[in-house]
Amino acid sequence: MKRRAFLFAMTAAAVARPAFAQAKPMKIGIIGSGRIGSTFGGLWVKAGHEVMFSDRDPEQSKRATDGLGPRARVGSVPEAVAFGDAILIAVPYGALPAIAQQVGGELKGKVVIDPNNPVPSRDGELGAQAKEKGAAVSTAALLPGARLVRAFNSWGYATMAREAHRPAPRMAIPVAADDPAALKLGMQLVSDAGFDPVAAGSLAASKAYDLGSSVSGKVMTADEMRKALSLP
Repeated sequence: MKRRAFLFAMTAAAVARPAFAQAKPMKIGIIGSGRIGSTFGGLWVKAGHEVMFSDRDPEQSKRATDGLGPRARVGSVPEAVAFGDAILIAVPYGALPAIAQQVGGELKGKVVIDPNNPVPSRDGELGAQAKEKGAAVSTAALLPGARLVRAFNSWGYATMAREAHRPAPRMAIPVAADDPAALKLGMQLVSDAGFDPVAAGSLAASKAYDLGSSVSGKVMTADEMRKALSLP
């Protein structure tokens, strides 16, 4: 455990102030093609990645691909999971158990980007427990074996769509994971979407930027975000 913690700390330090070049094209599967899924799927397609959109409503997936060209395609949820080198799950929090039941086994070992926020009034007891415990660690418990990365959860889609690729200094997005390689990949995808990624520690530490936190909804630079979250 000590060695793992040391390696994670070294990786986090190495990416704490990243200067990411454009990534090699990746394949990204998206589960949930609504506002968040379609926004980031579109940004990643424009960055040169291949994206497969999936949704319980196939028509919504088709709408998400409009105008994106041949790098965007539509598939079922299992097809999107099989397709992706990384997976974005963007659904109401209460839908996560059903996704775990459908493709939880296939998500083991996959990097999974998690922007999902528990809302007790919508998601019931599951949402209330996740909000109290912390969204990311709760999602990780629902998807055991997935290499979870917490990102894109502190702002509405309209804010992030507006701020993506703005002139420097770019908007900061905190990123957390328990897996150092997953953290690195997640930060690359945040950068490719047009933001400055800020390494924010473990999944447990990501509770500091859950929806409703002191940084939630506030557009900041990377330096401002590090200061607000007391990061090095």
